[in-house]
Amino acid sequence: MPAVTVRTMTDAECEAWLDELAREYAEDQVLAGRWPAEGAIARAAEENAELLPDGPATDRMLVLRGVDEAGAPIGRAWVALDHPRGAPGVAFLYDIEVLPERRGEGLGRALLQAVEAETRREGADALELNVFGGNRTAIALYGSAGYDVVTQQMRKAL
Repeated sequence: MPAVTVRTMTDAECEAWLDELAREYAEDQVLAGRWPAEGAIARAAEENAELLPDGPATDRMLVLRGVDEAGAPIGRAWVALDHPRGAPGVAFLYDIEVLPERRGEGLGRALLQAVEAETRREGADALELNVFGGNRTAIALYGSAGYDVVTQQMRKAL
């Protein structure tokens, strides 16, 4: 497996990532039928700004850049060290992604492991995440990495 480490994002990296993240998060929410398309990007940006008021310096948040052995960026991750619903000792992975141009190199699992190690170093006993049902690649990765389904939301179109 390729070697991947993580470091805190710079302010400039974080600013670019937050713009991209808002678009992606809004699209996921719209596709899942949870939000209307109109205003979705603004809503996503507002939610992210509330959670990360100080960007990468926000207390109890890890805003990470994954880098390869040469120090080149390969991806990103965002972890809340305090679970949004208060689960004790459980951190929450809001975002993890390998850069599109680096996909297919086996970096996803390595990035996930680096993020888990950093989260553990920060004192968390467990890491929880949400994955949309249509994201089969991510579901397979998390399952093979030892993640268990703890809650499941289902929907049927009528």
